[in-house]
Amino acid sequence: MSDEELSITIKEYIESYLKIKTKEGTLIPLHLNYAQNRLYDIFRDCYNADRPCKIIVLKARQLGISTATEAIISSLTMTTYYVSALIVAHQSDASTNIYNMAKLYYDELPSQLKPMTKYSNAKELVFQNPDDKQEDNKGLRSSIRVATAGQSGVGRSSTFNYMHLSELAFWKEEDGKTVESQLTGLLQTLPQHGFSFLVIESTANGYNYFKSLWDKAVAGENDYVPLFIPWFEMDEYRLPYHDEPLTPEELELKSKFPIDEEQLMWRRYAIANLCGGNIDQFRQEYPSTPEEAFIMTGSPVFNVQKVLNRMAEVKPPISRGMFTDSGTYYEDEQGYISIWKFPESNHVYVLGEDTAGEGSDYFNGYVIDKNTGEQVARYRSQSDETLFVQQSYYLGYYYNIAMIAPEVNFSTYPIAKLTEMGYPNLYVREQTDTFKYKVQSSFGFRTTSRTRPLIIDNLVALMNEEIEKINDIDLLRECLSFVKNPKTGKPEAMEGCHDDCVMSAAIGYFVIPQAQQMLVDTTDAETDEYTDELTSFLGYGG
Repeated sequence: MSDEELSITIKEYIESYLKIKTKEGTLIPLHLNYAQNRLYDIFRDCYNADRPCKIIVLKARQLGISTATEAIISSLTMTTYYVSALIVAHQSDASTNIYNMAKLYYDELPSQLKPMTKYSNAKELVFQNPDDKQEDNKGLRSSIRVATAGQSGVGRSSTFNYMHLSELAFWKEEDGKTVESQLTGLLQTLPQHGFSFLVIESTANGYNYFKSLWDKAVAGENDYVPLFIPWFEMDEYRLPYHDEPLTPEELELKSKFPIDEEQLMWRRYAIANLCGGNIDQFRQEYPSTPEEAFIMTGSPVFNVQKVLNRMAEVKPPISRGMFTDSGTYYEDEQGYISIWKFPESNHVYVLGEDTAGEGSDYFNGYVIDKNTGEQVARYRSQSDETLFVQQSYYLGYYYNIAMIAPEVNFSTYPIAKLTEMGYPNLYVREQTDTFKYKVQSSFGFRTTSRTRPLIIDNLVALMNEEIEKINDIDLLRECLSFVKNPKTGKPEAMEGCHDDCVMSAAIGYFVIPQAQQMLVDTTDAETDEYTDELTSFLGYGG
């Protein structure tokens, strides 16, 4: 290929030379649609910067993400020396279908642009001179290979510059190898330096490893770029509108998303004809938000529609930060404390906390305003207990000496340390001394078979009646994966999901009745000095 031919961009190459087969069975040039262009833009930025490109795509049906991914990979492989590409899908026919796109791209290239092929079969396309004796012209020596997830030895002892992993949410454990271990093995074959291209794309399939990988990408906990395209951003999802009256649900959708009447008519059609009349199936196949894509069809504890509606409304915190060792709050985008409302004088606050224990990876706490019932701040980290206790101490003081109620099931360290530090406002529970059979008071909240249903039922009632009090989207996300165990009926997080947010909020709202305004005796100078220091520390006077 000449230097002049190589000077065009990959997108220009795609739209000038690659062809696709339509549903009607005709061949047409590939022109990238909105969703495909979003994928291409992420690729382009990495390609131009000569750095690895890893994209995870949560997709609706028929967006053309596989088509665009294969177009980029094929274009690179058919114009670059010494590179290899791998396609892996959940089933052999799916792998073959994607691979056939690559073969069609090659077959329909103008003859002067076709690289030499050594061989082309059902599993590999090799761009190399079939006559290896011609040392002066061996061709590109690049290749595209196809495989199926779970196959023995997939990718082993190979290096792939480009990789397309399709429908990861539907991959299955094979020969004792989990989906995570299969993916980990494949990732070892990608170069760690310079440009490489990896696309993991899938429709949702409940809460599994793909969901975990997606959540971590969204949270910035891995180096994947998350890409989600809602159904209403696809121009072709429209049908004529003839002044049909809209339902309350459709009117609500219009108020939350940029959706017009023609799109709503297509939505009606799709629910009735493509999803068997099942609205939850439509949300999974044609989601408006990532959360809708992962929606459960089992037995969610919380009202899914209310949770989704609230998720569309919540705003990010107005401040993020930490407290210094001396107790001064400072803003830091990477801080563990998020604030939606700063403390108000004469308001009473509660800090309900779930410590990182069995089945939990996070220390999480919510500050709740007793006066309004609103969740106003959060502490969340995976750090050690020492920092958790220190930040809880200062966060409690910051919110008018809030009553702190840490769960003590897995560790009594927070209570012991807060007591040692002299924190004056800790939640007190009553328990029976089994030796003397006397009721005695103890600090901290203990979750038991008796208290757990009470605190969860209390949180469910609050979110049914006043879900607008909840401001944290992570809590709302956890509510979607908090379900009744089909075997035991026990409300709990699905396997692989967290419940730190749910449990800390449940504790916080349950202990609110015990919270009282901290009254400071101002009859002597020592207490007056303490009060002055406290109001100065809280950041407001009076």
